[in-house]
Amino acid sequence: MNVFVRKSWSPYVAGALAGLLLVLSVLATGKYFGASTTFVRSAGLIEQVFVPERVQSMDYFVKTKLKIDWQWMFVFGVLLGSLVSARISRDFKASPVPPMWENAFGPGHAKRWGTAFLGGIVLMFGARLAGG
Repeated sequence: MNVFVRKSWSPYVAGALAGLLLVLSVLATGKYFGASTTFVRSAGLIEQVFVPERVQSMDYFVKTKLKIDWQWMFVFGVLLGSLVSARISRDFKASPVPPMWENAFGPGHAKRWGTAFLGGIVLMFGARLAGG
């Protein structure tokens, strides 16, 4: 079977490649990769377009500097890479309601969006609390 037509990656291969990428990242930059800071900076970049004086007065953004850096590019690369991988494996399917969510929450939007939003808040709070 051609490797580019497989439906999914082996979790062992994907995990090993992610681990190797982390090691190479630390060796090359001396930093670990992560995503939570990138989301906060992206929100700041978007907010700066609409209310620049507010962003310039926030201590966090003054300290961390709003910029598109290697970490931002890493997160963008994860998004782009997952899309390319799904397209290559022919596993990409746009679905308004994934079957797992429909079974758990029904076909309506409000319950699913509310649960996803609250889950995102908990996830980002935990990530920021843990320092990254």
